[in-house]
Amino acid sequence: WLKPESLRRAQLSFCTPSSPAAAFAQTLVDSMPCECQWGLSSLFVGIVIILAAGVFTFFPAFLGLFDYPWYIALCWIWFGIGLFFTAFGLLWECMGCQKEGRWHNKKASAREGEEAAPAPYVMIDA
Repeated sequence: WLKPESLRRAQLSFCTPSSPAAAFAQTLVDSMPCECQWGLSSLFVGIVIILAAGVFTFFPAFLGLFDYPWYIALCWIWFGIGLFFTAFGLLWECMGCQKEGRWHNKKASAREGEEAAPAPYVMIDA
């Protein structure tokens, strides 16, 4: 609701499929019953991969073990994969591409339009 109209249009064009392959992939995603959280999952997986690449880089950088060019190249490749997943997750979350499903609080979003406070509860003595 705070986003400018141009950003909303860009967001809709980003999230809608534009090719037949993307349309087919979207139908597969829509038919999945799990309601996956692509943004959060990608963000967390990317951070874990970056941390793991850092741990594996520790050995040749500080201990002198596994000081092979191919090993260091693999560490950089995994670091790049982690950066990709982290950037994808950040973009997915920031652009708001996640569809509303069972994970979104529908009661709170329905109450956003209401201005009245809830009625207080009164205990009746018998």
